[in-house]
Amino acid sequence: MSSFSPVELGHRIGSGLLSFPVTHFADDLSFDEDAYRANITRLGKYQVGGLFAAGGTGEFFSLTPGEVEQVTAAAVQSAPEGTPILAPAGYGTRTACEFAAAAERAGADGILLFPPYLTEASQEGLAAHLEAVCRATSLGVVVYGRANAVYGADTLARVAEACPNLIGYKDGVGDVEAMTRIHTRLGDRLTYIGGLPTAEMFALPYLELGVTTYSSAVFNFVPEFALSFYDAVREHRREDVARMLNDFVLPYTEIRNRRPGYAVSIVKAGMTAVGHGAGPVRPPLTDLTAQELAELSALIERLPGLSA
Repeated sequence: MSSFSPVELGHRIGSGLLSFPVTHFADDLSFDEDAYRANITRLGKYQVGGLFAAGGTGEFFSLTPGEVEQVTAAAVQSAPEGTPILAPAGYGTRTACEFAAAAERAGADGILLFPPYLTEASQEGLAAHLEAVCRATSLGVVVYGRANAVYGADTLARVAEACPNLIGYKDGVGDVEAMTRIHTRLGDRLTYIGGLPTAEMFALPYLELGVTTYSSAVFNFVPEFALSFYDAVREHRREDVARMLNDFVLPYTEIRNRRPGYAVSIVKAGMTAVGHGAGPVRPPLTDLTAQELAELSALIERLPGLSA
């Protein structure tokens, strides 16, 4: 049973920084549950709006359904009391509904619905997909708009009216006009989450669109920096935001952009760099090269007051 009603969960995740912890793997690519639990406990010492188990940064796409439930349960059991844990759902509609049921069994507080697998879909089809998942669970549902699942304002409004447990929209598209239309249409009915890779790049301009929070991947390995950046954004300290972008985020994204999939791989490399190794990424992703890891380590070491 979740500690949060859908409405309470929506307010909670919109009130602070969100983190998507990596999923730890052993050298043979099996799930390293002990290391994962220890990391959730470590991250749980910081004040966040919520943790998303087995999300995109957690390599949801490479996990079996059984592993997703195992990872979610481990996060629920290892996080401090009062920290919301959201679990993933995705692929086809029936499979997504099964993931939602598994999230409830594991004790999660909410669902992050990823795009349907591969196929393109109309707005009517996306609405039916989203509504089916919302009706399959009592938990609050955040829908992730990106790739082949770009939800229009009318679609979100229609499902939000039909399904009170649709609580949030995570944007992975970066279309300012679309976000303006969505926020203008739905207002405070939903919580809006910035979900572009290295979301710090877009945090300040998105705040003006009503996007009060975002998913920080770098929180995994530089949590103090991530929280300081979030505070600067929420307080509109533009000079501080620009300085932190210039000193760390922009050079970080230069490494990230070198290969497809590095948005996840670089986070695990960051964990290695600060002494909290999480193992390799699973195929089809590839790990950073030794030279790239050295560059990232040097970049992290230049951060003031680093404590991981």
